[in-house]
Amino acid sequence: MIIEFNLNHEKTTIDVDASARVLDILRDELGMTSVKEGCGEGECGACIILVDGRAMNSCILPAGALHGRSVLTLEGFKHTERYKAIEAGFLKAGSVQCGFCTPGFVLATESLLNQNPRPSDEEIKEGLSGNLCRCTGYNMIIRGVRIAIEEGAGLW
Repeated sequence: MIIEFNLNHEKTTIDVDASARVLDILRDELGMTSVKEGCGEGECGACIILVDGRAMNSCILPAGALHGRSVLTLEGFKHTERYKAIEAGFLKAGSVQCGFCTPGFVLATESLLNQNPRPSDEEIKEGLSGNLCRCTGYNMIIRGVRIAIEEGAGLW
C-alpha cells in the first residue's frame, strides 16, 4: 500500500504493508533511531512519536494509520525552541541517566504541554504515565518538566 504522510515536516511516501508496525518502518526503513522498542506492547513509551501533535506508541500503530497525517520524531523535534526548553529542564533536573526512555519522555512532555501549558504535578504524572523509566526516578523527570515550563515560558 502506498502511504503518504509528513515525517518531521517533510512529505514522505512509502510502499509497505498497511499492517506493518510504524516503529519498524521508522527505524528500519526511514532511519529514525530515536524511536526505541522497549516492550513491543504499547506499555513503556520508549517508542512514542507525535501524530498530529498527540503522543502515540509506534510499536502498536499500524502503518496505514499514518496516511495523510503529520508525524514528528525526536529527529525532527530537536531543532525547535520547545525541544531546547525541555532539554534544558531535563538537564537541570538530572532527569536523564541511561537515555533509553528519554526520547519518549521528551515527546510525551511536548504532547502534554501542547494540550496543557500549565499542568499541575498530578497532571504531569498523568501526562507521562505511559512512559517507564528504570534508572532515573520519576521525581526528577517531573521536576524537569517543571523547569522546562519555566525555561520555555510562552512557547506552549
